[in-house]
Amino acid sequence: MITKADDYPVHQTADPIAYTATSDRNFYDRYFFNGYSRDGATYFAAALGAYPNRGIMDAAFSVVHGGRQYVVRASRRMGQERMDTRVGPVTVEVLAPLERLRLQIGPNPHGLAADLLFRSRAGVIEEPRFHQRYEGRVFMDYTRLTQHGSWSGTIQVEGASIDLAASTWWGSRDRSWGVRPVGERDLGGAPNLKPQFYWLWAPCNFDDLCTHFDVNEYADGTRWHEVGMIARPGQAPESAARVGYRLALQKGTRHARSAEIDLVSRAGEEHRIALTPLYNFYMIGIGYGHPMWGHGMYVGDDVVGGESWNLSEVDPTVPQHLHIQAVCEARSGSRSGIGILEQLVIGPHAPSGFRELLDFA
Repeated sequence: MITKADDYPVHQTADPIAYTATSDRNFYDRYFFNGYSRDGATYFAAALGAYPNRGIMDAAFSVVHGGRQYVVRASRRMGQERMDTRVGPVTVEVLAPLERLRLQIGPNPHGLAADLLFRSRAGVIEEPRFHQRYEGRVFMDYTRLTQHGSWSGTIQVEGASIDLAASTWWGSRDRSWGVRPVGERDLGGAPNLKPQFYWLWAPCNFDDLCTHFDVNEYADGTRWHEVGMIARPGQAPESAARVGYRLALQKGTRHARSAEIDLVSRAGEEHRIALTPLYNFYMIGIGYGHPMWGHGMYVGDDVVGGESWNLSEVDPTVPQHLHIQAVCEARSGSRSGIGILEQLVIGPHAPSGFRELLDFA
């Protein structure tokens, strides 16, 4: 089937763009955004994902304001038009590729609305390809770009209107595509080994600097993926020559009480970034690990839902609450900034002292 995307010179196979190069049901193509006020008082995140081999497109928008997290989610049959990036009230529009994108949340019964413009602060970061096998089976194989930016526009939360100005609202976005576990789990075959996944991801914004860090580690602490990037606003990012980090864990959880990230540029310039979490944003709000609204899961042909909860009432030991983005004050030398520390730790991890699927610090 020929679609609008076929009018661009972007083909990678002899097929129309509507058809993926793999028949893997877990192929996906996804937008993610986050944003935060410079004082950290309000935070939002949004996601929109396409799953062509599942025939589903879904999206979500979630805001933390006044100690409460609000969520609106949507899902629909995808069809074959890949350029139609609208799911229920959530729309993503690319105005200038890699520079400006618009995020809109239209009328819905769940107390959230927004009209937001993302502008890049620095060049795009292409993270090293994620490729991992378990017992010979491909678990993930995807590419992601990350980009720092500023936000302007408005958000409505439960009747309150929040104005965003580019000088006081920063954030980041990512785009990823490829294969990773989505949708309902496949049945049959040999049972999987005990799950183990260790993941940290931390883009931070300062007035004159943008930094990025992530790691994946095996149970013994060996890294199978890492990123360290340093960028000046308006410039291309530079890969760090060395990447290090230290976490102090919050007792009774798998979440950080504080963190330090070390990035050493190829010229030898050292950047030590100290992160102090202010509160947690729970990624289940935008579909990660949700039993009904999980990414790529069939909810209905055209369905919208929503909910909210007090952050103080969330139990961090519940498995679905392990995956967070902690909104953090960031300091690097005399610089003061803000960013996030995304964390998902499942199963053993010797450097953290974890031996079981779900033991805690």
